[in-house]
Amino acid sequence: MKRNMQKQLIRAIWGLALVPFALLIVMIFLIELNVFGRMPTFEDLENPKSELATEVYAEDGSGNYVILGRFAVKNRSHIEYRELSPFLIKALLATEDARFTEHSGIDYRSLGRVFLKTFIGRDTRSGGGSTITQQLALNLFAERSSNKIRRAVQKLQEWVTAVKLERNYTKSEIVTMYFNTVPFGYNSYGIRTAAQIYFNKHPSELTVEEAALMVGLLNAPSLYNPVRNGDLSLRRRNVVIGQMKKYGYISKHECDSLMQLPIKLNFKRIDHNTGYGTYFREMLRQTMKMQKPKRENYRFKTVEDYRADSVQWETNPLYGWCNKNFVNGQPYNIDRDGLKIYTTINSRMQQYAEESVEKHLSEELQPKFDDTKKYRKNFPFANTATEAEINASIQQAMKNTDRYRELKKTGLSENEIQKNFDTPTKMTVFSWKAPNHEIDTIMSPKDSIRYFKSILRVAFMAMEPHTGKLRAYVGGPDFRFFKFDNTWQGRRQIGSTVKPFLYTLALQEDMTPCDKVINDRQIVPLPEGGFWSPETTEKKEEYVGKAITLKLALCISSNNVSAALIQKFPPYDLMQFCRRFGLTSFMDPVPAICLGASDMSVFEMVAAYNTFPSKGIHIYPHFVTRIDDKYGNTLATFVPEKNEAINEATAYRVVQLMRGVVLSGTGARVRNYLPTAEIAGKTGTTNKNSDGWFIGYVPKLTTGVWIGNEDRFSYLLGDGARNALPIWGGFMKKVVADKRLNINDTDKFPIPYGVSMSEFDCTDELVEE
Repeated sequence: MKRNMQKQLIRAIWGLALVPFALLIVMIFLIELNVFGRMPTFEDLENPKSELATEVYAEDGSGNYVILGRFAVKNRSHIEYRELSPFLIKALLATEDARFTEHSGIDYRSLGRVFLKTFIGRDTRSGGGSTITQQLALNLFAERSSNKIRRAVQKLQEWVTAVKLERNYTKSEIVTMYFNTVPFGYNSYGIRTAAQIYFNKHPSELTVEEAALMVGLLNAPSLYNPVRNGDLSLRRRNVVIGQMKKYGYISKHECDSLMQLPIKLNFKRIDHNTGYGTYFREMLRQTMKMQKPKRENYRFKTVEDYRADSVQWETNPLYGWCNKNFVNGQPYNIDRDGLKIYTTINSRMQQYAEESVEKHLSEELQPKFDDTKKYRKNFPFANTATEAEINASIQQAMKNTDRYRELKKTGLSENEIQKNFDTPTKMTVFSWKAPNHEIDTIMSPKDSIRYFKSILRVAFMAMEPHTGKLRAYVGGPDFRFFKFDNTWQGRRQIGSTVKPFLYTLALQEDMTPCDKVINDRQIVPLPEGGFWSPETTEKKEEYVGKAITLKLALCISSNNVSAALIQKFPPYDLMQFCRRFGLTSFMDPVPAICLGASDMSVFEMVAAYNTFPSKGIHIYPHFVTRIDDKYGNTLATFVPEKNEAINEATAYRVVQLMRGVVLSGTGARVRNYLPTAEIAGKTGTTNKNSDGWFIGYVPKLTTGVWIGNEDRFSYLLGDGARNALPIWGGFMKKVVADKRLNINDTDKFPIPYGVSMSEFDCTDELVEE
């Protein structure tokens, strides 16, 4: 009897001992059946999904490419095992999984330690039991659950997945996948992105202490952030260094020396709002994500906009590329699919463009404009602006803000919203004077709208003749604060920059540079009755009332001669002629078209002017050469879109007329920057100095600049020669000085066959008629 009881007791003990194992087996079986949620399949393990940042590359002028920026939900870039610093691998193994090379995905010794010390001994300092492979399984296929029961089940799922990973991949591949997936803070995922952000280095270049800092971050990226929590980060780094000594990766002497070193960062945050070419990158993103144009979506735009976008959608493969091309049956996602986009932007020219814009705006234009507070009763608006115009402008700006939309969603009345906008609050605003252009202040949202309207806007674009390659692009003062792209999205009156097209039409119709036109005030009859008579703008009275050559007329930007020519070459003809140059925006075929009454974008205008040094060939701005997938396979290549606008001889004659503008006309001050270079260009200024333009070119580069305010009735000080031209000059001076760019002040415009330089040898004697 007693023996039977002993047997039953033994069976019971064994039964109790085996129950957990049986439950474990049952749980694993149920997990494999996806009872607790979908488990990764063999295909999933072979091709683990991870969101990869799309990388945008710029040329550096020497045949190489550099990263200009990234598009990402999670800023992640892949790296190969051979590209990892050996210190990274040693620091990771010493800290996270010392027996990594010995186990098959689950470290039972670590699990036993956790069970005895953590669960029984209540020692939370004993560390976790997850292996690197288990952590990888969680990173790849799940999100850490906060529910304890769910987390326990998730742990078992990690075990199963970890064992499968070990069967499918080598240890080196697992380490590489781990370093490609873990977060390091600042929306950086993967060691390649993190090393660039914190040290501006490739992972292969990381030193022992830098590798230790990176691995230390993995435990808690926010807590051990070296930028914000330097002391905690230093302590954590030294813990990792201590672990490396413990497991024999470094000596005691090395350990002691390394622990004494301070943290040295070369921190540079990488996101869509920072770095060079921010406006260009956003323009590129919008271009590639473009949907097929539908007329109903153009209610607030012109028919011309709809037609132009439709043409680009049909003829330009880059427009809407993500929606025209598919991977695994889905359109490409520019933020997740790890594309590599190789652009024509030159990194050095882009830097010079942004530096030139900032220098002129921050040191010259903005301070002078701010000084007008002394006599502007409603700064930044002109004294001629009416209260109705000002209020309408501010109200519209309010309704365009996220704050207004969010308040509207909550159901607040218009009066309550207005009160909210009148209430002072803490905010960060833009200022050229502040480091990083940021100032923390307190002001009401409505006052901040008025303040931001006082910041001058800018648009800049440079492209290459003959190839059409877009080399530099600036759409505003600072993309973080001013999202509107004045280069691509903005359209403003072009003023006298339209005149070269009128003169080109005249030359195309057999006039010559030395043909003369009476420079007197014109009275132009209108089809609907009445007359149009533009003001005489000539600064030298001796030119007025005389017959002057086309060469001189363009040089002094004569309104009278333009008005005379528009009577010979009707407005509709000029409008149609401008279409050849890619000017697709709306143009009203009225006589004032000859003085630049039409609104155009800098994007259109620079490409149009580029036709002249390109020997009469209009080239649509070419800004992407190829797109690769995440594996390096080329998905698409792109070539420039060209059409002949005018013949080569006419193009050269216009170049020579426009050289006169720079040699002795309205653009003469550009000689202060490049005294000996062959330059052709044209200034432009609209009514009451609302807009300032300068578009000019040398044989190898065409560049355009626009300066203005957000509102057209906040007038600038001076004309395009004072406002826009200095940015052009400052940029070109830097470009010519950089010999790597191969743009020299000795470059010449080639003389085409059939053109004689004697054609431009006009007497220019002022003859009364």
